[in-house]
Amino acid sequence: MHDSASDDSSRHISDELAAIRQHMVDGDFAAAASRLEETVAASPESTEAFYLLAVCQRYLDQYEAAIASLEQLKRLAPEHSRAYQEEGHLNGDMGRSEAALEAYRRAYTLNPALEASYRGQITILESLGRHAAAERVHDQLDWLLELPKPLVAVTDLLAQNKLAKAEALCRRFMQKNPRNIEGMRLLASIGLRLGVLEDAEFLLESAVAFAPEHIPARIDYVQALRKRQKFARALEEARILLDKSPDNPQFRSLYAIESMQTGDYDTALAAFDEVLEQLPGDPATLTSKGHALKTCGRTDEAVTAYRSALLRHPRHGEAYYALANLKTYRFTGDEIARMHEQEHNADLGHMERVYLNFALGKAYEDQDDYATSFGYYAEGNQLKRAQSRYDADRMTEEFEAQKAICTQELFEQHAGSGDPATDPIFIVGLPRAGSTLLEQILSSHSQVDGTLELPNILSLSQQLRRRPSAGAGDSYPAILAELEGEELAAFGRRFIEDTRIHRQGAPRFIDKMPNNFRHIGLIHLILPNARIIDARRHPMACCFSGFKQLFAEGQEFSYSLTDIGRYYRDYVALMDHWDSVLPGRVLRVMHEEVVADLEGQVRRILHFCGLPFEDACLRYYETERNVRTPSSEQVRKPIFRESLEQWRCYEDFLEPLKDALGQDVLKRCS
Repeated sequence: MHDSASDDSSRHISDELAAIRQHMVDGDFAAAASRLEETVAASPESTEAFYLLAVCQRYLDQYEAAIASLEQLKRLAPEHSRAYQEEGHLNGDMGRSEAALEAYRRAYTLNPALEASYRGQITILESLGRHAAAERVHDQLDWLLELPKPLVAVTDLLAQNKLAKAEALCRRFMQKNPRNIEGMRLLASIGLRLGVLEDAEFLLESAVAFAPEHIPARIDYVQALRKRQKFARALEEARILLDKSPDNPQFRSLYAIESMQTGDYDTALAAFDEVLEQLPGDPATLTSKGHALKTCGRTDEAVTAYRSALLRHPRHGEAYYALANLKTYRFTGDEIARMHEQEHNADLGHMERVYLNFALGKAYEDQDDYATSFGYYAEGNQLKRAQSRYDADRMTEEFEAQKAICTQELFEQHAGSGDPATDPIFIVGLPRAGSTLLEQILSSHSQVDGTLELPNILSLSQQLRRRPSAGAGDSYPAILAELEGEELAAFGRRFIEDTRIHRQGAPRFIDKMPNNFRHIGLIHLILPNARIIDARRHPMACCFSGFKQLFAEGQEFSYSLTDIGRYYRDYVALMDHWDSVLPGRVLRVMHEEVVADLEGQVRRILHFCGLPFEDACLRYYETERNVRTPSSEQVRKPIFRESLEQWRCYEDFLEPLKDALGQDVLKRCS
């Protein structure tokens, strides 16, 4: 719904800030600061007002006030690059050289277009006699100064997450300069953020073809191939870099990561060890090594790697969270004390603080101190949500659009269309609903390959979203009503071919991307004989488990109890729609019923998939395979009952979740 009052308020703030900037241009910082104090009091969410206030306070030598304004700004917008740049200027004026250097580094890491941050760091490094370091920063500044001005603007817009403006400006530049490598890299970066992976891959493939010696373009290409899950190609490209510079630890680390993606953990671990010979104690490498060890089931060695990272770098929050994310690890009293020390470290980076909060949440959960535990989980989620642009209203609209377009009439119209392959088994639902257990059970069958959370369906939906459609609003899912049978079949065939790299030769395979439940209509149209399983869990258990799990990406609804409850409610409503228009196409499997009656549910699942019963599916925990999800340790053990009712320990804090779920959803599961 259009909110005219909100628009009027935004215009008023914009007009006020324009007048304030004029005061600053005129050098009247006192008048500007006075008006800004009134503005932030009336509009406490205005990041621009807090930024300008901090600048004014610095010019007025009100350093403590400026620090407070910047802290508030960073709480509102943790990746506000100019906040860190201003922090660099402020610390420089206060004579705090090391703090200024760190602030400038964070600023241009977040936004490579910030020329003043490079120059500020160079000035301080030169004054300290650290000429080699100054020269390295100068090289980065030279790169920026050589960049065409439109691309500097694109870089700045990207850092502000203004993707639509960045894309429009970059495309205009590329129309006149179609072979500009930096422009191709930027446009590809925008594509990756928007989920248009195929376009991004093509751009970077072209960039590497035009400029084979351009190392940043090839690194970007490797990362795009990884996102496309073209792991063999990514490994080849990483090998090219390593062959050109065998002593480069960055290239060797990249090669190790790509080896992991292809399942060659022995090579990956050997490569990580070689990096550690060059960079002893490097926390990022030790943490990556720990992830590799965890994935292939070598838990004790993973713990040693994570602990080693913390020994050398006590504020490396990712390693603390990695220990917590093992689920079976218990922090010692000394480790908890060290986490508390870092909690009060003013130099802790934003994501390090997020990791630390989630780790402390798990530490106090294991001590049965649920009030303290919840406080840390809530703080970690609040920090993460501050980075997010998730819009619950927009997500509800997308779900409603699926219902409006994907009608029974549409599916009847396309009966017999699509590719007839029976290979895929899709496991959909919400994260933390038991999908990894179902995957482990099915992949223990001799006729089924377990793979990954494959991005192919999501990528196809993004591709369709960018196509012109005769309907109003977004092209997808409206475009589904305009596709012809031949194209639907082609999409299905491409899915089968593109996912073949993840298979080991079994006739069937699993795609357990949970968010595919939003695209069941698309799946049915292109692969009408695929099996679809809805992994479902009690809403309170599922939602709270998601709330206390820090997902790498793609689950932005999970950072708020209200958002995750509403998402679950919308999910149930959409699944009801699929049941109505595609009766019998989706098998619902309740996690609690699997725990209560493993054999009965396994037989039911196998029957639905058209597979004969095999006893190995009951002994799923004996199946040796790499598991990359947060449940990796649980599914290596017999049926895991402990967490079924764990949410009740936190029930006093979960009223916002109950309210968002609504009584109808809760009654259905009581």
